[in-house]
Amino acid sequence: MAGASKLPALSDAQWEIMNLIWDRESCTVSDIWKILNQRRGVSRNTVQTLIVRLEEKGWLSHREEESSFVYVPTVSREESQQATVARFIQTVFDGSPEGLVLTLLQDKTVSKSEAERIRKLLKSHGKEKS
Repeated sequence: MAGASKLPALSDAQWEIMNLIWDRESCTVSDIWKILNQRRGVSRNTVQTLIVRLEEKGWLSHREEESSFVYVPTVSREESQQATVARFIQTVFDGSPEGLVLTLLQDKTVSKSEAERIRKLLKSHGKEKS
């Protein structure tokens, strides 16, 4: 699999398609179009274009099955999320993970259980670094 940190950033629409493909492990244009069309009425050509662009950018590859292209991710979801968060921290928080965490914790949408899980992760992360 290619490294996500070396691939171009994704648009919101491309993330939506990648999430659908990661959930299913592989998809055709028709598979994705049917799902997206039910959600918000998108044209098949738009879906085709987005998928072709994802392949051109290196996020997807394809194989031919029964006269259809079946698209598969070249990067795992986890690696993609980590690379995207790292880019976001670098761009928005000038490279400071602390700035991101503080912003998240100051946001009232973080539940008590989420905050507790974050505390436990930070505590275990600190032990690993010692």
